[in-house]
Amino acid sequence: MLAHVNDGGFWLVKEYCNLSIKDTIKTWTVMETAVGVAGLAGVMALSYFV
Repeated sequence: MLAHVNDGGFWLVKEYCNLSIKDTIKTWTVMETAVGVAGLAGVMALSYFV
């Protein structure tokens, strides 16, 4: 649920978007949560067909 700074993508987003660490943590956490929810929804949708 919360972002961590060990992820390489975290540092890429921070540097390319010129964000502070605090702003990057907020942005990265929202994005990772959205990816997780979308993945869960996809798996649940596929479970109806398989």
